[in-house]
Amino acid sequence: MRILFVLKQIDYEPVGLIQMSAVLKAAGHEARLVVDATDDVIGVARAWQPGILAYSVWTGGHRYFVALNRELRRHVDAFSAFGGPHATFFPEMIEEDDLIDGVCVGEGEDSLLDLADALEAGTFRPDLPNWHLRFKGEIVRNPVRPAIDDLNELPMPDRALIYDKDPIIAQSPIKHFITGRGCPYDCTYCFNHAWAEIYRGQGRRVRRRSVDLVLDEIAYVRDHWPLGFVVFLDDTFTLQKPWMAEFAEKYPRRVGLPFFCNVRANLVTPQLAAQLSRAGCVSAGMGVETADDTLRNEILKRNMSREQIVAACTALRDAGIDVLTTNMIGLPGGSLELDIETVKLNAQCRPAFANAFLFQPYPRTELGEYAARRGLIDGDINSVGLSAWNDTILKFPPDEKRQIENLQKLFAITVEFPWLLPLTRRLLKLPKNRLYWLIHKLWKGYTIKVRIHPVRLTWRDYVAMIRRFMKLE
Repeated sequence: MRILFVLKQIDYEPVGLIQMSAVLKAAGHEARLVVDATDDVIGVARAWQPGILAYSVWTGGHRYFVALNRELRRHVDAFSAFGGPHATFFPEMIEEDDLIDGVCVGEGEDSLLDLADALEAGTFRPDLPNWHLRFKGEIVRNPVRPAIDDLNELPMPDRALIYDKDPIIAQSPIKHFITGRGCPYDCTYCFNHAWAEIYRGQGRRVRRRSVDLVLDEIAYVRDHWPLGFVVFLDDTFTLQKPWMAEFAEKYPRRVGLPFFCNVRANLVTPQLAAQLSRAGCVSAGMGVETADDTLRNEILKRNMSREQIVAACTALRDAGIDVLTTNMIGLPGGSLELDIETVKLNAQCRPAFANAFLFQPYPRTELGEYAARRGLIDGDINSVGLSAWNDTILKFPPDEKRQIENLQKLFAITVEFPWLLPLTRRLLKLPKNRLYWLIHKLWKGYTIKVRIHPVRLTWRDYVAMIRRFMKLE
């Protein structure tokens, strides 16, 4: 069976997609990738004639893929399969368009393999686990199977699927990896609590590959493509102390490359920071989110103090690790003044870069539902944008809303140079404009390149990277 994965654009390696491709190929199926931003999607699909069109969709981008699928189905007779976050939490999307044949809820490796096997054998049936399926004019909704318990049983991700398609990502010395699945925390803005509810009683919430298999994958990539810097995408890399101890002992010997990982402030100690540094960590991401204790702990359920946040940043910096903080502004119950307090807290933390997102009230997340119940949303699910960079759909007074959206662009530069805050307050009052966007993009690009992912690039590679970065949504 031929499976054509369809992406809008490639920011970096889509770890879920390349894992599914590896599972499909190990079972004898064919998988290819087409990217709408750079390819003639219709031409590729018509020439290759796949049996399955596979889309991974997120809330905000779902409308784009539904429209693209409708166009593709005019030219290709294939089964249209939708997965990813939006499909998982809104499987009823199958009811919105009669050209959506199936929606996958939850993990996709075994589910997509079941579908491919059944379609190829001509034994398609409507009781496939994890699938909501269109069958004989009706929608059949099936429960999820248990989550994959032993991630070590999965084949090595099919990175060639991406690297053969995108030479810029292939030749970049920065590569992305993930060591596990799941998160034990229930932050209200995140999907993890909703995901855990879907899989309640169906397996462990947090699972991780062995250290040796993670290092095998990194070594394989290093042997086949340029690799000078490793980015671990796990939500909280430092969760399990025994795993971390083994990793910190083996990684320098077997890999020995600088790396980035995500940490959680209330888990960071000087000892952990020193362990990370010895292993090769040179930069780490950490959620600050908001300076307001009530918002952070009662609304977001982060369960950490300002003092823990500042202490964690200090411990990491003292260990020689640069910190990338993540923050949300425009929160339910928040205000422009509270968001400016978040700027001040970040300045106290002295991060290498302070990333700020405009809160998006994703439905089926606890905080999204909280905002909806209180009538704080200007629109519905179809009002959520493609990214968290440009607009908020929460209801604020028009002048305050514009200033919050402007602050997102000026947040990082003001954290870096706190003496700019009086000027920033004045600039926030001006209309939204491309200059603020450009300041944000250029400062982010510089700090990520020099501080967060510090690798040497050729001039040609650097120009290519900048051109791509400026185009990303």
